[in-house]
Amino acid sequence: MRKSTPKKREILPDPKYGEVMVTKFINNIMLKGKKNVAHTIFYEAIDVVSEKTNENGLEIWKKALTNVTPLIEVRSRRVGGATFQIPSEIRDSRKQSLGMKSLIGYARKRNEKSMAQKLAGEIIAANKSEGAAFKRKEDIHRMAEANKAFSHIRF
Repeated sequence: MRKSTPKKREILPDPKYGEVMVTKFINNIMLKGKKNVAHTIFYEAIDVVSEKTNENGLEIWKKALTNVTPLIEVRSRRVGGATFQIPSEIRDSRKQSLGMKSLIGYARKRNEKSMAQKLAGEIIAANKSEGAAFKRKEDIHRMAEANKAFSHIRF
C-alpha cells in the first residue's frame, strides 16, 4: 500500500462484559493463538479481584488500567552528533496499549501460582497506585520531566 493508510480492524466486544477494551486486553494476554486460555485467565483474575476487594472486579480493572497508562514518553532524536531524549505526548491508542502491555508483562513476572492469580495481584496493586506496572509509569514520567529542557526540539 503506497499511499493509502491501512484500514483499522474492527475489534468485537467480549461476550461476557460486552466491552471492546476487555477484548483488546485478552488479545494482549493471548500467547500462540490460544484465545480460550486467555479468556479463562482474564475472567478468573476478575473473579479473584472481586472476591479480595468485595467490589466490582471490572471497575477495579478499569481504574488499575488508567493508573498504569503513561501520558508522555521520551523518544530518542539525533541532532548533530548527540542523541537527545525528547519528551512527547502519546496518542490515545498507544497509551492504552502501553498500559495493557506493562500490566500484563509485570503480572507474568510475579510469584503467585497461576497466571490468573498473578494478574489479579497486579490489578489490585495497580488499583492502589503501587506495584511494578505503576512504578514503570512513574519512571517514564520522571524521565520525561528530567528531559523537559529538550522539549523544544520537535520531530
